[in-house]
Amino acid sequence: MITPEQFRFFADLVRSASGISLTMGKEYLVESRLNELSKLLNLRDIDELYHKAVRQMTPQLKNQIIEAMTTNETYFFRDQHPFDALKTKVIPELLAGKGADAKLKFWSAACSTGQEPYSIAMIIAEHFRHLANGKVEILATDISKQVIEKGAAGRFTQVEANRGLPITMLIKYFRQQGAFWVINDDIKNMVYFKILNLIDPFTGVNGFDVIFCRYVLIYFDQETKQQIIQKLEKALNLGGYLFFGATETPTGLSPAMERLTIGKTTCWRKKRH
Repeated sequence: MITPEQFRFFADLVRSASGISLTMGKEYLVESRLNELSKLLNLRDIDELYHKAVRQMTPQLKNQIIEAMTTNETYFFRDQHPFDALKTKVIPELLAGKGADAKLKFWSAACSTGQEPYSIAMIIAEHFRHLANGKVEILATDISKQVIEKGAAGRFTQVEANRGLPITMLIKYFRQQGAFWVINDDIKNMVYFKILNLIDPFTGVNGFDVIFCRYVLIYFDQETKQQIIQKLEKALNLGGYLFFGATETPTGLSPAMERLTIGKTTCWRKKRH
């Protein structure tokens, strides 16, 4: 059982490194993830992990704790409706505004192991095939080196492949390799992965037509959340679209952002004027 002192220690460590705010009430989450880490490190329990961290904190141990605490769930075509919106309205509208030589830039922020950016890539391959030939760029970022490396490898277990991915797309865009499904190169080549901490400056990360930043802002306090939203806005092109999670209601968006309902999803568009 994690003690209040231990919880505060690990929560402060995570907050200082990532900006993620773990408030009282999240003890179970912290305890379950650090129990797993303790086993991986051949430590007896959280108590031993805590004492090791206090007395012998190394950069590697710090990274392992942060990785354990910031890895979030993801799956293919999560919520489905935002991807329907891309297909029916967002991408056609962006293409109409850019002309025949259009190039589109997408960003999947807090992408975890890559199912979201690969879902975007599959929408493009399925419905906007001409873009797949070098006219689309999908940036996928996360704070965790571990999940970025997994996403870039494009290898998924059967359980991961079963979550949200239609069987037709699995057969069409993946090949089986032992116990894994590996995404085809034409999909993989649309996506490039990069480590990025949302509380840091977005240096060189801008000019996007569509940004997905879903189910991550809920982990930050209000001040940090608003700072991130302001940076996301700046990273968007005029006429660009911003998607949050279905259960998230962002506050602090500027008047330059207009709220839209497309089918069963809500998103925000940066006004052109």
